[in-house]
Amino acid sequence: MAERITIDPITRIEGHLRIDAEVDGGKVTKAWSSGQMWRGIEVILQGRDPRDAWIFVQRICGVCTTVHALASVRAVENALQLEIPLNAQYIRNIVQGIHAMQDHIVHFYVLSALDWVDVVSALSADPVKTAALANSISAWPNNSAKRFKAVQDKVKAIVESGQLGPFANGYWGHPAMKLPPEANLMAVAHYLEALDYQRKATQALAIISGKNPHIQNLSVGGVTTALNPDSDSALNMERLYWIKQLVQEVQAFIQQVYLPDVAAIGALYKDWLPYGAGVLNYLAVPDFPTDAKATQFEMPGGTIMGGDLKSVKPISNFNDPYFHKNVVENITHAWYKGDWTKHPYEEETVPDYTDFNENGKYTWLKAPRFEDKPMQVGPLAHLLVGYAQGHKEIIKNVNGALNLVSTVAGVTVGPEVLHSTLGRHVARAVRASMLADLTLKHWDLLVDNIGKGDLTIFNKPVFPKGEQRGVGMHEAPRGTLSHWIVIQDGKIKNYQCVVPSTWNAGPRGKEELPGPYEASLVGNPIADAKQPLEVLRTIHSFDPCIACAVHMLDTEGKETIKVKAI
Repeated sequence: MAERITIDPITRIEGHLRIDAEVDGGKVTKAWSSGQMWRGIEVILQGRDPRDAWIFVQRICGVCTTVHALASVRAVENALQLEIPLNAQYIRNIVQGIHAMQDHIVHFYVLSALDWVDVVSALSADPVKTAALANSISAWPNNSAKRFKAVQDKVKAIVESGQLGPFANGYWGHPAMKLPPEANLMAVAHYLEALDYQRKATQALAIISGKNPHIQNLSVGGVTTALNPDSDSALNMERLYWIKQLVQEVQAFIQQVYLPDVAAIGALYKDWLPYGAGVLNYLAVPDFPTDAKATQFEMPGGTIMGGDLKSVKPISNFNDPYFHKNVVENITHAWYKGDWTKHPYEEETVPDYTDFNENGKYTWLKAPRFEDKPMQVGPLAHLLVGYAQGHKEIIKNVNGALNLVSTVAGVTVGPEVLHSTLGRHVARAVRASMLADLTLKHWDLLVDNIGKGDLTIFNKPVFPKGEQRGVGMHEAPRGTLSHWIVIQDGKIKNYQCVVPSTWNAGPRGKEELPGPYEASLVGNPIADAKQPLEVLRTIHSFDPCIACAVHMLDTEGKETIKVKAI
């Protein structure tokens, strides 16, 4: 007989997400994803100056601030077909690279690692064996028995104090937790180190962008980061080298700790490789432009349908009609007035809340579609699209990570295992590593351009009479982000954000096909319905991002069990 699980809210994420699942025979058979918050930024922007939009849209999220700012200025520039200076392009690329590195580190260690790592088990580990395990997959200098013993003692002191801090309320001892004690100790030690290295990335971002979160250095037409190698009141060489040093330190952590940890956990949980695939249609957009006109990119975009890499179709640039024409959103199951499918330029945002109705409207999230299909977005989509197009750096880095997983697992794995819960983690770590390299590359490009005497950072926008339409696209840490703007006589007439979590967490559309979260949960094992750790594992792998409580409801909708989760 099927059981009903309701987790509301899902923990360790930003915002309020509810997941309902039917469980039968120890597996999820059906699921519903419900966004429980509405902010209405699109409504707030109507009638405002387009140049101010990026300041407002950063407030959509307390984590993904930089990405909304970037997508917003790109949307206005696209509407005006405004070229920005090369220096501005490089600075924006450095900013987005640093932000993504910090975001990916925090996601794995702080927001999702404890789905796989049993902290209590680490207390019984042998530090010498832990060091041997860590050194077998990485040359990270802190992987010593002395270091692991110190961490073990610290965790023991925390447990004995009764003040568990970030380790409170975990599902320690859960039957789905299968790492050996030494792997758990290694991961806990690296968890603590990650807190320091994400801080270094945040520091670098604040130096170049003036503030974090909610950066201050963007402008429609370029950036406001004044360049002067000899001035203390501008971005000079001293500050540039400070940024470079911090990025290099973060790069080392990503490549010598984060990526090996993900590969090791993926290998040690190889029985989880079949789970969590869900929607196999993938969408990504090009990013890291290398020219002022944004026609050439370091990272490719495109689509893959049905998981078939041979079906890949490129999205070549910010003006590509393949992307512009094929994005729509549907509100059949969303709490907005009406029942329509519309292109973002034509949408309206009129809230119309009702109770949760699994057969009717049950979420604040619209259902985005591309060519009328649900699409999965995120680092996995980004890398698969590049892999399918023969992008040399993506192929090299993906194959390197898969080889590491194969070595630890003792069995050869190929790209097909990436269609999974664990595959999303591997892809995110690979992407973080590549973005670290690209950030330093664009640091070099910026410094070289400054050395040529070019200090230009801004081209003034001009708003003509009449209507202009534009889209700002960006491959954010959580996936494809697009801001769609309609400008009328220099003012915002309509503004729509189609964001990664809407693509992934969105509901069924008019065709009743489940969204990526909903589809990915079907078939997941559930060892204990009172502690639905396996649901958290798959949802967290998409990188939603807030700790609260879990509620379980009976068939009458009454609370029967209340448990804590982190």
